[in-house]
Amino acid sequence: MSPSPPSRPLPGRRSVLRGSLAASAALALPSALGAAGAAPAFALSGRPQARWGVQAGDVTTDSGLVWVRADRPARMIVETSATESFRRSRTWHGPLLGADTDFTGRVPLRGLPSGEQIHYRVTLADPDDHRRTGEPVAGTFRTAPAKRRQDVRFLWSGDIVGQGWGINPDIGGLYAYEEMRRRNPDFFLCSGDTIYADGPLSSSVTLPDGRAWRNVTTEEKSKVAETLAEYRGNFRYSLLDENVRRFNAQVPTITQWDDHEVTNNWYPGEILTDARYTVKDVDTLAGRARKAFSEYFPISTLPATGEDGRVHRVVRHGPLLDVFVLDMRTFRNANSPDRQPDDTVGILGAEQLVWLKRELARSRAVWKVIASDMPLGLVVPDGATDIEAVAQGDPGAPLGRELQIAELLRFVKHRRITGTVWLTADVHYTSAQHYDPSRAAFKDFAPFWEFVSGPLAAGGFQANALDGTFGPDRVFVQAPDRANVSPMESPQYFGEVDIDGQSGELTVRLRATGGAVLFTKVLQPGRVGQ
Repeated sequence: MSPSPPSRPLPGRRSVLRGSLAASAALALPSALGAAGAAPAFALSGRPQARWGVQAGDVTTDSGLVWVRADRPARMIVETSATESFRRSRTWHGPLLGADTDFTGRVPLRGLPSGEQIHYRVTLADPDDHRRTGEPVAGTFRTAPAKRRQDVRFLWSGDIVGQGWGINPDIGGLYAYEEMRRRNPDFFLCSGDTIYADGPLSSSVTLPDGRAWRNVTTEEKSKVAETLAEYRGNFRYSLLDENVRRFNAQVPTITQWDDHEVTNNWYPGEILTDARYTVKDVDTLAGRARKAFSEYFPISTLPATGEDGRVHRVVRHGPLLDVFVLDMRTFRNANSPDRQPDDTVGILGAEQLVWLKRELARSRAVWKVIASDMPLGLVVPDGATDIEAVAQGDPGAPLGRELQIAELLRFVKHRRITGTVWLTADVHYTSAQHYDPSRAAFKDFAPFWEFVSGPLAAGGFQANALDGTFGPDRVFVQAPDRANVSPMESPQYFGEVDIDGQSGELTVRLRATGGAVLFTKVLQPGRVGQ
């Protein structure tokens, strides 16, 4: 275990903190929010306000998206500058924010300088009188470097507000976000389960040791989400937390989704038997969830309308790194025992597999991070007989969804694609798995690493069993010894990746809240497998 590197100096935060504090004041009493998430009545001064903060997403060498939500109809205006003073700034005129997108909006920023700190502030203007504006809310991000010699740092995790553990003011709210912010990464890769739409919150939970866990509650989090308004309320919930808003104002995101944005273990065409739901058609629920998801995250390939877009994409972060964001929900086949000898749909769908192979072959980045919303070699069950992820527990030749992964791994080997690393969350613990054909039933692939980190703000669970088909060796694992351990009883987990601009080395650190580095692995560039 190597020591943790020093944190990077944080960028100047005066304007960001001003914006964060302005948003905090409006959200100091989250229970005052109405069912549709309207602003507190005492704040309705007639000028539109950005009470849910700002965030940036899918930042590249010369572009990014800036997001905001207004408390009423408003015109979105963004200013960018090289300095916090905004002495020299550029103005970007954004969309009119209205009820059709739950008063959210994004502005694409293009032509930005590479490898630079970009300061931005968002102002909301009355659509009928542009002179009536709200208090600007500020943020910042770094564009990706255009030259290899600049270092890159990013974090990843997932699984947020799950299993009944919400914003608890007694422990400082969603405190992991503040720890991550202080690491000052270039971006945060959110690996899915960004909400738990199927996980209602109660105001209090009694822990095994008798202590009480308190949740901030809202109407939309009081039941499973079924309507568009309820899904929107679930996505708004985390933004009640000051840690999250401060983090979003400093760290851009690359966001993907998994099952809990809709409902547990969902797949297209499913009809629910869960008695909590009056809407049983999962495709209907998924359509509503997808629209809310597209409204609340700045994703370059997914318009806020939720139409004609996709979650899977490549975010190119300069010559050192490409991030391949997968969507293992939208195109998968039905959950089953998953032991069929032929499977052309798999967990990605045929078209996404073609896309992924094409983009991996085109990539010239030193490192190719495959952001997977589910692990490959960990057995994730769905009930007593069905399988939720890829591995189904049979250590022999590939079957079911494993066939698609085998095809991909074979392609990577035969095309001699270097620098692939798999990152995921989903299972609510942290671990490192090394896959090697010398240990595997399927041998036509090059060795690779898969790193797991999470939850960020949810219950912890025991480690899953391994499936030997691709020869995983669990080199490290830290997990609770029982199910659904609260964030008050167990640390939360996030991963950190540093890429050295001089040597090209990639260092992965598995971190726990509280500052501990649990495991470190250094990978060398230019290798097909290691």
